[in-house]
Amino acid sequence: MFNNNFKDKKVLITGNTGFKGSWLSIWLIQLGAKVYGISNDIPTKPSMFEKLKLREKLSHFNVDVRNYSDVKKIINDIKPDFIFHMAAQPIVVRSYQDPLQTISTNVIGTTNILEALREINYRCTAIIITSDKCYDNIEWIWGYKESDHLGGKDIYSGSKGAAEIIFKSYYHSFFKDSSKSNVKLASVRAGNVIGGGDWADYRIVPDCMRAWVKKKSVEIRNPNATRPWQHVLEPLSGYLNLANELEKDLSLNGQSFNFGPTSESSKTVKNLLDDLSKYWNLTHSPSTCPNEIPKFHEAGLLKLNCDKALFYLKWLPTLEYPKLIEFTSRWYFYFYNEEQNMLKFTFDQINEYEKIAVKKGIKWTK
Repeated sequence: MFNNNFKDKKVLITGNTGFKGSWLSIWLIQLGAKVYGISNDIPTKPSMFEKLKLREKLSHFNVDVRNYSDVKKIINDIKPDFIFHMAAQPIVVRSYQDPLQTISTNVIGTTNILEALREINYRCTAIIITSDKCYDNIEWIWGYKESDHLGGKDIYSGSKGAAEIIFKSYYHSFFKDSSKSNVKLASVRAGNVIGGGDWADYRIVPDCMRAWVKKKSVEIRNPNATRPWQHVLEPLSGYLNLANELEKDLSLNGQSFNFGPTSESSKTVKNLLDDLSKYWNLTHSPSTCPNEIPKFHEAGLLKLNCDKALFYLKWLPTLEYPKLIEFTSRWYFYFYNEEQNMLKFTFDQINEYEKIAVKKGIKWTK
């Protein structure tokens, strides 16, 4: 997998205690990497990071990414071969509740990583993770390309658009000239990510699972909102693929890439919940819709054009929609209802994902 390029490499993940960070940590451990993590807290209860006892399997630093001096020292001490910058305030609703914390984490935190990289004297490949919500969403039916306008109508979108602008300005100012910089970097954009182990507030699948385990219906704000859903391993395969290619291909330096599913995975929220519920044998309706109107702006449609990743990286999504549903629902069902070793179960899902990708002949499986 990935030309065996992560084996014995030092890989630093910021935001490693979160949902995507935990899955990336597990996959990199399986690939033989020496994994390090930076995070200032355990963001949810329960937590995938804690339940799978990942602290025992990597080197963890309890540091806020907004603290530049601490971030710089850790990076200089580790001298990582790869950095995946994931640390963020990831919840749209929370950006309305605490805009300052959202902006400082998503913008200043990203700037701190880039500033620390600017001063290193060893080779490092960095992937800066933002979000599909970095685009100025005008609710059109075509997917957004990497060259489309950035921004948004809410603080979260604005913070992610700003992080992308900071990334671009740092690249052109400090990292573009390979004769002066040891760093190669790229930014990546993905969204509507689901999968086992996500317990964040204000997210539809975790809300679902919390309700269903109590034999209740989940209350949904906007049942007809359409999203291109993807399993967490899909964008992670893109990030790893890009990091592997970027390390040896200077033409990818400073580029941005979208990673998203095929159009057949675009379903309404209600469709998604109905499909997930089939693995739970529910005796009640999986969802209800309140009469009140949401108190904040929420996109009705947001999808990405991933042609660039296909052209330059030969990257394709791996899972068909039914398998996405099975992977996600089974993980939670086994967590809540079966006596399972969930670390092994998670490794097994990664192995199954890899086997499906091999069967499809996807390039990163080589």
